[in-house]
Amino acid sequence: MVRLNLLLLLIAAACALATVTAQHSARKLFQSLEAEQERARQLEVEFGQLQLELSTWATAPRIEKIAREKLKMNVPEAPRTLSAALGQR
Repeated sequence: MVRLNLLLLLIAAACALATVTAQHSARKLFQSLEAEQERARQLEVEFGQLQLELSTWATAPRIEKIAREKLKMNVPEAPRTLSAALGQR
């Protein structure tokens, strides 16, 4: 009977240690999950900011300004654009 009691005590202790270990592991995984979710939120905010910046950089007035100032381009006159659209010169 004493041996059975010792065996049951060892099994109970092993189960208790396994429970504590599993609980600790679950808490660490949950902390990692929360950290990654926070990082995902930060990346979403940054992505939104970058999309806004991209839309600002790609506006037609800005592109036209760069074309005029840096590339020395002009808007063609109306007769030139019509003839170009019709394929005539």
